[in-house]
Amino acid sequence: MKKRLSRMLVTLFAVTLVLPAGVMAADNSQVTAAVQGLEKTAAEKAKLLTETYGTTSVQYALIDNGNITVSGQAGVNDIEGKIPLTQDTMYGIGSTSKMFTAASVMKLVDDGKINLDTPLVQYIPEFTMKDERYKKITPRMLLNHSSGLQGSSLNNAFLFEDNDAHAHDTLLKQLSTQNLKADPGAYSVYCNDGFTLAEILVEKISGKSFTSFIHENFTEPLDLDHTKTSQDELNLKQMAGLYYPTHQGQLPNETINVIGTGGIYSTAEDLVQFAQIFTGEAEGILTDKSIKAMEQEEYKKGLWPADADNSFDYGLGWDSVRLFPFNQYDMKAVTKGGDTILYHASLVVLPEQNMAAAVLSSGGSSSTNQLMASEMLLHALKEKGTIKEFKPEKSFGKPVKADMPDDITKYAGYYGVTNQQMKADIKDGELSISVPMVPDYPAEKYVYTADGTFVSADGSTKVNFVTEKNDGIYLWVRQYVSIPGLGQLAISQYSAEKMKANPLSKETAAAWAKREGQTFYPLNEKFTSLMYFIMKPSVEISSKSGLEGYMIDKKIIDPDTAVSEHRVPAIGSRDTSEFRFYKEKGVEYLEAAGSLFVSEKDVKPLYKGKKSTVTLQADGYAKWYTVSDAVAGKTMTVTLPAQGAFAVYDEQGAVVNYTVASGSNEVKLPANGTVVFAGDPGSAFGITLK
Repeated sequence: MKKRLSRMLVTLFAVTLVLPAGVMAADNSQVTAAVQGLEKTAAEKAKLLTETYGTTSVQYALIDNGNITVSGQAGVNDIEGKIPLTQDTMYGIGSTSKMFTAASVMKLVDDGKINLDTPLVQYIPEFTMKDERYKKITPRMLLNHSSGLQGSSLNNAFLFEDNDAHAHDTLLKQLSTQNLKADPGAYSVYCNDGFTLAEILVEKISGKSFTSFIHENFTEPLDLDHTKTSQDELNLKQMAGLYYPTHQGQLPNETINVIGTGGIYSTAEDLVQFAQIFTGEAEGILTDKSIKAMEQEEYKKGLWPADADNSFDYGLGWDSVRLFPFNQYDMKAVTKGGDTILYHASLVVLPEQNMAAAVLSSGGSSSTNQLMASEMLLHALKEKGTIKEFKPEKSFGKPVKADMPDDITKYAGYYGVTNQQMKADIKDGELSISVPMVPDYPAEKYVYTADGTFVSADGSTKVNFVTEKNDGIYLWVRQYVSIPGLGQLAISQYSAEKMKANPLSKETAAAWAKREGQTFYPLNEKFTSLMYFIMKPSVEISSKSGLEGYMIDKKIIDPDTAVSEHRVPAIGSRDTSEFRFYKEKGVEYLEAAGSLFVSEKDVKPLYKGKKSTVTLQADGYAKWYTVSDAVAGKTMTVTLPAQGAFAVYDEQGAVVNYTVASGSNEVKLPANGTVVFAGDPGSAFGITLK
């Protein structure tokens, strides 16, 4: 993407990964001169994704009144070319899996076994939390993201070719140690744990595993032969090839073990056939009442900005029930996207038109997939004559500076959003937004205009301040992002909430000052975890930059606790885990959402002798080491246990070698790097240095 996305938009979307040119080279043999009309358009868009927008391979399909009229694929499956992409190649669909979860709950509603507005504790008595408000959470709140749960307890959820169900099996235990971040129903903010809890609800009420339930009620009746879960037996040769910019060669398959949140694999053709449930064409699956309930404007039940063009307006399961640009054509459009680390998916459904499109990919992003799906549908609608002309792209226009009232300056200050703090400066009719933790990053500038909003110089973004009924002050961002060849994304979100002063006691300030700049390393992530693969998985303590009394967005409560207290709907306040520090036998630990970290002060240098052994203790915690000058540049060879792996990182935190991905047990140790050994309790690693 040549045009720089604004910092506020980046808080809403996952980072798109750009793959090396060799991996991105698309296989366009299927796009021939004989391809006409809509098929030609779809093939061109797929080619654009693989050649320009960081997508390794893409698979797409469009269904129109029960007939799949377009189906295709483009890109690279395996770089050796031995396994071609086909319509049966399966992709992880990430959070698009949530539509199977929502449909499963609604199936039980249809059967009279669940009432959406009955407290969840009546169905799952063992569900408890530290915060007594949890008793007010209902199934509806799980599906519309308004439960108030912290967000994502995903310890050991993302693994390489490992269907360990730890994250699912331990969720209730994790929640029992947590508080809520909001009153149930106060506002909707994306929540993965809510859907894993909904998965557990389905299992509890039905008496079946979630995998068995969706096969019995959805995949078998709809003949979705290529829709599986991480708990099914998978034919790995049928899975799309996975690649990553910093890794040479194909990666093992990615396994997501919170199925209701993001652990389903499927194909584009299967997904559009699944979508017939929501157009009413797949009879006998869900009642019309349930289908209509799922597409209602659930987001309006809590704190939310006024309606504007948008891609996030929650229904039950759906990311949006009034998706742009279809609202410009007075058409109902619902959508659900999904992003894991390596897989990406989008499903767009037009219920009143009996149409749907799905785009799945290895690499890329759900956002670009959604744009392609929307483009396919728009072109199909034009071919049918349902729409006459495409609407032009939208903009707020070049701003004309106006006189700014003096009282607008009261909105200047610090604003918090998950894992980010922004500083808003207002002076001489201009708004400048910077990030204190990244002082070298250029501030974004906006001009005050006659309608009381600030507008970017190119007219793509409009920002104003809103004081809400909860007395919070919010940055309201509306934005049109043009993606060449793929159309526009529209965003209308409260992007951050103004932070309040939080003076610390001397005791608390001193405790945090001792941790300042320290790195904490994870201990309880499984050796197959993708957490080890992307970059060094660590947490750095930073409380000196930005507003005093905060660690980035987390308010410091006492010497050992920091909590995110911002209340930003949609995306802004997702995954607001509490940070809690404690000491045991003189060692300081950090606990957050079930993940355990240890201070760098207790990480020792790797033994400099020629031979040594690292043995994991009975607790199974990973062991971290630093690379001292004495061993830097040497080649380390490790004899691995049957259930274990190691990873090495350079000084900047980039992965030098992770054995699960590379298959190599030999590595040259980088200066000032780090090494981690992970595996089953008691695992022993034999180390040789040369």
